[in-house]
Amino acid sequence: MTRPDAGALCDVAGLKVGHFTHPSVPTGCSVVLCEAGATAGVDVRGAAPGTRDLELLRPENTVQQVHAILLTGGSAFGLAAADGVMRWLAERGHGFPVGQVRVPIVPAAVLF
Repeated sequence: MTRPDAGALCDVAGLKVGHFTHPSVPTGCSVVLCEAGATAGVDVRGAAPGTRDLELLRPENTVQQVHAILLTGGSAFGLAAADGVMRWLAERGHGFPVGQVRVPIVPAAVLF
């Protein structure tokens, strides 16, 4: 018998998914964590895209993997939630090696 949620994003090995909804305003964010890194791509559409670090996903750029993807509400202000995701990953040693430090790669987009 097939599970009703079979084929969910959480079924992919190495991915974790989390969500937060603000208790007093109608906004929140969802994060897909891929702590070991994952190849990602994007197609930006719309007349006023709210994004952060999506240019890193272009194949000709140095960075080849992301450590999380953030989908957020809150208009452009919601992109600041990526700071928290980066901090969480950095505290656990995840990220793109730059000299002696690791910089977590967290592309983000606003869903408005």
